[in-house]
Amino acid sequence: MKHPLLAVIKQGRIKRRQRWLLINSILFATALALCCAMLMFGNSYYPPQEIWNALTGNAAGGASFAVNTIRFPRMLAGFFAGIAFGIAGNTFQTMLRNPLANPDILGITAGSSVAALICILIFHTSNTVVSIASVIAGLLTVFLIFILSKGKSFSIGRLILVGIGIQAMLSAAISFLLMRGAQEDIPTALRWLNGSLNGAQLDSTIPLMITVILCAPIVAILGRQLGILELGEESATSLGLNTNQTRILLVLTSVAMLAIATATTGPIAFVAFLAGPIAKRLVGVGYSNVIPAGLVGVNLVLAADLIGQFAFTTRYPVGIITGLLGAPYLIYLLIRMNRKGSL
Repeated sequence: MKHPLLAVIKQGRIKRRQRWLLINSILFATALALCCAMLMFGNSYYPPQEIWNALTGNAAGGASFAVNTIRFPRMLAGFFAGIAFGIAGNTFQTMLRNPLANPDILGITAGSSVAALICILIFHTSNTVVSIASVIAGLLTVFLIFILSKGKSFSIGRLILVGIGIQAMLSAAISFLLMRGAQEDIPTALRWLNGSLNGAQLDSTIPLMITVILCAPIVAILGRQLGILELGEESATSLGLNTNQTRILLVLTSVAMLAIATATTGPIAFVAFLAGPIAKRLVGVGYSNVIPAGLVGVNLVLAADLIGQFAFTTRYPVGIITGLLGAPYLIYLLIRMNRKGSL
């Protein structure tokens, strides 16, 4: 006869799993609905049948051009960038056990942005070179942060402070590049810096799609190990986890997704910051937060882009809308952490 406590534990686990599956299903269905909305709405409205005809090559004229050349690449860029930013942000926040430890605040996104701006404003390189430079710069930024924050013992607080300092330095570098760049290139650079899906093209989105398809499953598979890392260095080691190897793999895959997404759409503000905490609130504890964070990232990017396009008389880039959502949450988080003595 089973012990009553075991039955309670098993029942609780089943409920947590059901909740995890339900939330993921709702997030995925919402993401699909937003994808459909991005394909249907624009300067002209196209019904689902006409969208399908355009995607399958059975439509002609304006519908085919609008859907295949403008709306479909834009939707793909937003979808995969949302996954990349959401998963990368959640990975750093969980691995470093601090909601402030996300790529935006640590300066990793700024590092990729500096490299991309150098390629855009100075060397006028192709999108492929921009993507490669962004990945390398993102990895170098992570390496620099870890080296400068290394002391006698690993300190998350020290790492965050160093990251904030690196971010400030890189922001100054971005301002310098904008001042020295050619006038005709500045509007493009500013539009990119705000985080925008405008002008997304299928060929420039393919590297992002490939990177996410390759890297996101690796992070998802390591979701259990990521949860163990959240327990702390000593606890993770005592449970038999190779912490250094796991961290390196998580950092490499996350930075690759983050850098390619930044190179493709620009640094869409606060998506990496918001996706993890929102997903954690929705799903609860007990199961990996990787997939929900990616889906929340998708919903944030696509919803913000639709709001920026249609909610105001002037069209705004997606990064401005996500910035308006993220800034109040950052202030709230700082106040809450200060009250708890976490700062």
